[in-house]
Amino acid sequence: MDGVGIGALADASLYGDPGAHTLKHILEKKGGLPLPHFESLGLGHIDPLPGISSQNKPLGSYGKMSEISPGKDTATGHWEMMGIHLKKAFATFPHGFPQKLISDFIEQTGVGNILANKAASGTEIIKELGQEHLETEFPIVYTSADSVFQIACHEERFPIQELYHLCEIARRLCDSYQIGRVIARPFTGDNPSSFKRTADRKDYAIALPEPMLLNKLQEANINVIAIGKIADIFNHQGIATSIKTKSNLEGLRASAEEIEKLDSGLVFTNLVDFDQLYGHRNDVDGFFQALQEMDQSLPKLMHALGEDGILMISSDHGNDPTFPGTDHTREYVPLLVYGKKLKSKNLGTRASFSDLGQTLADIFEIAPIQNGKSFWQELS
Repeated sequence: MDGVGIGALADASLYGDPGAHTLKHILEKKGGLPLPHFESLGLGHIDPLPGISSQNKPLGSYGKMSEISPGKDTATGHWEMMGIHLKKAFATFPHGFPQKLISDFIEQTGVGNILANKAASGTEIIKELGQEHLETEFPIVYTSADSVFQIACHEERFPIQELYHLCEIARRLCDSYQIGRVIARPFTGDNPSSFKRTADRKDYAIALPEPMLLNKLQEANINVIAIGKIADIFNHQGIATSIKTKSNLEGLRASAEEIEKLDSGLVFTNLVDFDQLYGHRNDVDGFFQALQEMDQSLPKLMHALGEDGILMISSDHGNDPTFPGTDHTREYVPLLVYGKKLKSKNLGTRASFSDLGQTLADIFEIAPIQNGKSFWQELS
């Protein structure tokens, strides 16, 4: 669940996020409306949450995980889950990218010039500069509070493959600046009121610094199916099959279908709408509706597991839509684990996101990953 945090980490003030709590603040704003299936798995036992009871006997195990790596972005969180602990945060550029990087990008792509070069909301920047982009055909290059080099282009001016080519050049240039991701942001529409980003976003992550769980699973011939933007985040390492999705609901449906088809292996899904559509846009209502949609999908996912399957639900960072600004928030992430044959346990506060990956290594009976403490023995 991309961007679904459950309370500020102890060092959140270093990131400007003291008091952040994505789930609690959304539920407060919604007056404690229920999420019954999340509740049945033990969500209310992790932290007091309006409308979510902690009096039930959970079907699953529950806890929360701390992030050790510096940062609060997608790549950092996902990589830590799979065993990588970064020592240094990716570079951010709140005042725009260095002129040398922009000049090299213009020269190597041959685009003539670029628009923006500043930190901005992705939806607002196309409203502001989309018309000028249509007239000049100059790409819109912008960043955010995250370590991202984003390129927005209208699909009639830059067909998708051309935009992806620009991003591939940018990725090579961004490596020496330690920029975490280059993101293609195609959009359509005729004017500022109709400009709309499409689902053909593509992320180009910086090279992973070391092997991680997915590499080990591949070496052991264990099938890994990536749904959503997972493959992009891990540069397709260790992944047998990648399935792109256009919404959380599509991702949830694809997950259930792949789980039902799979005899043995890992289905790894990122549900980006929480973060991309609602967290970054301070849309509490939309965020809660997405939580409701997932809540309603949980019975189908749980049924698809059969007798031996295991469902793990977590997140990569927070994105509190009630918090000032539109940035991610440095938070604990929830941990819910369900399987018909598993015990129901309080897994407590885990020291690292890597505890999840280490547990998966135990489940698949492969060599341990480099970081994390498994909780498999507590459940089995």
